[in-house]
Amino acid sequence: MSKITSNEYNVIGLMSGTSLDGLDIAFCRFVFDQTKWRYEIVNAETIPYAEEWKQKLLSLETTDALTFQQANVEYGLYLGQRVSDFIVKNNCRADFVSSHGHTIFHQPEKKLTVQIGAGSAIASRCKLPVVSDFRSLDVALGGQGAPLVPIGDRLLFPDYDFCLNLGGFSNVSYEHNNQRIAFDICPVNIVMNAICRGIGKEYDDNGEIAKTGMLSTYLLNELNQVGYYKQSPNTPKSLGKEWVIKKIYPLIDQYELSENDLLCTFCEHIAFQISKALAHQPKGKIIVTGGGVYNTFLMDCIKKHTTHQLIIPDTKMIEYKEALVFAFLGVLRMRNEINCLRSVTGANRDNCGGSIYFYE
Repeated sequence: MSKITSNEYNVIGLMSGTSLDGLDIAFCRFVFDQTKWRYEIVNAETIPYAEEWKQKLLSLETTDALTFQQANVEYGLYLGQRVSDFIVKNNCRADFVSSHGHTIFHQPEKKLTVQIGAGSAIASRCKLPVVSDFRSLDVALGGQGAPLVPIGDRLLFPDYDFCLNLGGFSNVSYEHNNQRIAFDICPVNIVMNAICRGIGKEYDDNGEIAKTGMLSTYLLNELNQVGYYKQSPNTPKSLGKEWVIKKIYPLIDQYELSENDLLCTFCEHIAFQISKALAHQPKGKIIVTGGGVYNTFLMDCIKKHTTHQLIIPDTKMIEYKEALVFAFLGVLRMRNEINCLRSVTGANRDNCGGSIYFYE
């Protein structure tokens, strides 16, 4: 690792979400200044997945063990090469890489969570230390292994009452009785992008398709009755692709609705669940990030359902907040400090997760 002070770090954060939008890469600078962290996203970009990688990532959960393990290494090499290219392109000097990986399995009730992208393979290709595999320790300690972002919300974004992300899933975090509370609320882009693929589009640009649809109150009522939504927000809970396949797609498939109507209805469902999740909290400021922010129809639905103040940050923060936070989780891991909160995941203790691969 290059020489750095104990309070200053230059890190490349990698994030790949369940919506398969692409690989987010963010070169971030962190400085610990007496009692608080300062941060900056210096350079960032999203690299769309080639169709081959999209299909491979979508099908891995049903493949054989040998193919899965090969993909784990191949994807790690892919990530390492993208990092190497990014460094050359932006002429940046990073101390290490912090990688979320791409989630294939997330079944914490079975003590199982897997994010592919072998840290060893990343390190071998980009020739930098790598921190990866952030979730497995928490799951082994009885936790959900998710969400992981709330420790970053607490330490990097203390000026906001709530941090709301609209990615593959919507999730929120906030302080309550001196504890960080955080949980996945409902699916967002993982479902809406899948609906769009049915008409040959990657996503609903600005919510234009949803805007022309008609609300199905029957489907909306059924979606809102799904058991997960009845769980208390004070109970650690998280969602994964398997849950969507089992609980959401069957409801959608039983209605012969156009993609326009499905998207319109699902936007209303998302807005309702977000408002329900925050309904009993004092009115406050919500910073909203993630790709869903660009869906103006969805944002209008959310505004109609909540009395909280929605704050939309700059484009870099909208698109790369999760990559920034995963870079920060790597910093905390390198400092051997807590980067996963039991109040969020339900583990039997706070912990410091992540495997480190040094390249010297």
